[in-house]
Amino acid sequence: MSKKFSPLRYPNARIDTDSDYLEVRVVEYKPPGFDQGSAGGLSLGTSSEGLKENIENPLGFIFLPIPEGIQDSNAVTWGDDTINGIAAAGFKAAKSAISNENLGKGFADAVRKTGKGINEIAKDKTSRDLAQSFFASKAINILGGNTSLDGVLSRSSGQILNPNMELLFKGLTIRSFNFSFDLTPRDESESSTIKKILRVFKQNMQPKRTSDGTSNTSGLFLRTPNVFQLIYKTGRKNHNFLHKFKPMALLNMAVNYAGAGTYATYDDATPVHMKLDLSFQELNPVYSEDYETEEGKEGVGF
Repeated sequence: MSKKFSPLRYPNARIDTDSDYLEVRVVEYKPPGFDQGSAGGLSLGTSSEGLKENIENPLGFIFLPIPEGIQDSNAVTWGDDTINGIAAAGFKAAKSAISNENLGKGFADAVRKTGKGINEIAKDKTSRDLAQSFFASKAINILGGNTSLDGVLSRSSGQILNPNMELLFKGLTIRSFNFSFDLTPRDESESSTIKKILRVFKQNMQPKRTSDGTSNTSGLFLRTPNVFQLIYKTGRKNHNFLHKFKPMALLNMAVNYAGAGTYATYDDATPVHMKLDLSFQELNPVYSEDYETEEGKEGVGF
């Protein structure tokens, strides 16, 4: 069990009802796990769903000013894909076989239909040329060549198979966020607060060597580090315009103790100017349904 800590706020200024700031919640990680679905199969959870209770009851809060240059970037992956007529016909035959309740009969039917298709090919000159080119390309490669069906077709007849190219959806990306804070303590109280904030980030981004987080035994396993929930706030309310965050892992933290370019300290050895850089990445991608949640309906959503 991770230790809880008292709220930390920099700068030590009062937060008014119209004050904009960044709230950082340190959250004990909970693995998504596996659940049994309604039909008896496995249902995969997500980290965001499993962490809801821990987010509402975090280990502690850090309040920071909203840094300069904040932005969000949403992206998905699309890519071109091709399938020629021969591959499409093979897919259709395989799908027909697999969809048959009697799998053996399905494959037998597919083979029979393929045989009929070959007979039809033999009757058509263009199809015969295509088949000849296909087997010729295979023979050339067996003999040490390096060519394709389209290569043989292009050389022999000046044409290639229509690739039926189309842009198709390929997948999701997980968003990353980078923040930079200038820390310039004005008194001993702020110096102490900054030191504690740095320690909290440093300690909670690191894994533990035991499963229960108590004492080190064999060190055989590493326990997942704690994670962070970031929220833009205005006073005590969520910001009504800026984007939302999903729970995030802190991937990188860098502290420049000579933030102004020259190292200088106060009498208590606290650096006069520090620069804190934090790099976060969300635990889960953003889905369209997220914008229909209570949180997603606020402001611009995620």
